[in-house]
Amino acid sequence: MLDEPETQRFRALFISDVHLGTKGCQAEMLLDFLRDHDAEVIYLVGDIIDGWRLKQSWHWPQAHNDVVQKLLRKGRKGARIVYLPGNHDEFLRDYYGTHFGGIEVVETAIHETATGRKYLVIHGDIFDMVVRHARWLAFLGDWAYETALAVNTYLNLVRRKLGLSYWSLSAWAKLKVKNAVNFIGQFEETLSAEAGKHKVDGVICGHIHHAAMHDMNGVAYVNCGDWVESCTAIAEHADGRLELIRWADRKAVEPADFGSKRQTRAPVAA
Repeated sequence: MLDEPETQRFRALFISDVHLGTKGCQAEMLLDFLRDHDAEVIYLVGDIIDGWRLKQSWHWPQAHNDVVQKLLRKGRKGARIVYLPGNHDEFLRDYYGTHFGGIEVVETAIHETATGRKYLVIHGDIFDMVVRHARWLAFLGDWAYETALAVNTYLNLVRRKLGLSYWSLSAWAKLKVKNAVNFIGQFEETLSAEAGKHKVDGVICGHIHHAAMHDMNGVAYVNCGDWVESCTAIAEHADGRLELIRWADRKAVEPADFGSKRQTRAPVAA
């Protein structure tokens, strides 16, 4: 069922790292996306709610509540909603195998496309050594990240007044810092290897806030990105093709090849 006449429908949508409960969350942008897109199944691939931040200070504006209500409404209208908790919403990991308002809570999932290709769906934080073995450092990094996002928020207020599009300072900095680039590469290799162990065709994950879709040693590596920096999601079309949607580029809807400089919507073979 469609929310409204012009809503685009997919077989599946994959959304991760929304971080509801933080000031950096682009909830209005996500609401805009959810109004225009629908799917038979919606995977919430972790860190949808930021329990870490909410424990420190309560921040829950109406737009954040609207996102939750929008997802619940899609579930009531027939969409299957699958929630795979991440490290920031780890409080939900005590509820694997249960349902909340029609939302399934699971640790991992295997998604099969229309053409029979199988993907391991997982948040990915369990393969992040900092999160697993040095939580104090992870929390320190989280604080620094929040600070960068606060600067980013004010920067984009100025950009909007100047008629410029959304731009992420934190995402730009991430790709300029050598250690961050190395971490992203190691994360991609580790997740792709895990998909190989499960004998599936690829992996769909989140966690590192870096949207990507490419081949990694014969395994399809797909990262949903986030709704803090890049405002991205992964969609499966009716024919099984996977597409990376960069919603911050709002109305740029033409497909682009991986080799191009601007990959607004990059399809992956099913």
